[in-house]
Amino acid sequence: MVLLAANIFWAIAYDTEYAMVDRNDDIHLGIHSSALFFGKFDVMAVMLCYGVTLALLAVAGLMAGLGWAYFVGLIIAEGIALHHYTLIKDRNREKCFEAFLHNNWLGAAVFVGW
Repeated sequence: MVLLAANIFWAIAYDTEYAMVDRNDDIHLGIHSSALFFGKFDVMAVMLCYGVTLALLAVAGLMAGLGWAYFVGLIIAEGIALHHYTLIKDRNREKCFEAFLHNNWLGAAVFVGW
């Protein structure tokens, strides 16, 4: 259940980054995206979701008795999430898309530590 919850929060984070790219199109088409739902708090919501994801992954690692390499992977993933903040903070479409595409590296950092 902990891993499922972590995955849900991670999906909300990267989906919102992608929705920030299409915000104007979503408004025009009447699509209810996470970026529109969070409104002016979209960046904060993304970062909060990354924080919850990483906290839940840390709990899962403790529950599974994983070693130091896993937690180093989480620290690297945290650095990647913080890099995403630098990309999305201005809500530039191209940078938000770059952050969305960059999520494979966040997942890779967790996986390699596993």
